[in-house]
Amino acid sequence: MSAAVATDPGVGLAGVQASREQLIALRHRASAIDLRTRRAAQGVVGGGRQSRLRGRGMEYTESRPYLPGDDIRNIDWRVTARTGRAHTKLFEEERERPVLLVVDLGGSMFFGTRRSFKSVLAVEVASLLAWAVLRVGDRIGAIVTAPASHAELKPAGGPRAVLRVLAALAELSTPPAEAPAPEPRLGRAVERARRVARPGSLCVMVSDLYGLDDDARHHLGRLRAHCDVVAVHVTDPLESEPPPPARYVVSDGHARGVLDTSSSAVRDAYRALFETRWARAHEFLASLAIPVIGVRTGDDAGAALRRGLAARASATVTT
Repeated sequence: MSAAVATDPGVGLAGVQASREQLIALRHRASAIDLRTRRAAQGVVGGGRQSRLRGRGMEYTESRPYLPGDDIRNIDWRVTARTGRAHTKLFEEERERPVLLVVDLGGSMFFGTRRSFKSVLAVEVASLLAWAVLRVGDRIGAIVTAPASHAELKPAGGPRAVLRVLAALAELSTPPAEAPAPEPRLGRAVERARRVARPGSLCVMVSDLYGLDDDARHHLGRLRAHCDVVAVHVTDPLESEPPPPARYVVSDGHARGVLDTSSSAVRDAYRALFETRWARAHEFLASLAIPVIGVRTGDDAGAALRRGLAARASATVTT
């Protein structure tokens, strides 16, 4: 779909493009967003399955001579080879957990019929998460991909790191001057996340999942092998439900066509197309034990995140 101005009459420029000031103002709305997933992981007690959430990562500190009872998986083979005596690695828990936001601002995100474009909702979600990460003292970074550019910010701590993330989100939320050609950007973003994210990191992917092709699936599986991953699925109501019966001229910015929703068969096919795409994406994510939080244009981003994170925390405790 090409970029479309939202039909809500209350939509202004803030619904089409996010400003840095707009994202900074979200700080006070992030206080109720709980990203401390390790609490849920600790809630799994005897008899339950292993938690899907790893908690904080472990950081290498030094090596010492191997002692009976040490875990052989932690043997430092380089030091062992150099000294001729078995050595084991020592680790300590990271005090600050890295959180990496993977934000998809591909061409299909610049569309919306309720309050804002999906792109604006996505950067609001990412900004709220960034402020929530700051509140618990963890490190925040981001990989943001857009039609004309991308940003890659390694996780760092403190307010300055959050402001860098917000600046990148605001800059790349600018709608393209013309509809971009389809391009597999989500896979590239996840591939970069694999290189940036340290084992034990939490990665939050914010996307409409239209770019979840074979390449993205491959890299997402590799990323999930050593990081916790949560997906935030951004949608618009018009994607799942056709507009009122009529003939509509539609365009993807390159080709034009006519959508005739006066036919019940067309309306059924319209719904089925979205439901099939939605189901395939969610089934794949479920196969990797990646929780999915759904948000739609018109939703309050903070409320949707709170509900989604609370539901996932409960599911982790009870599984």
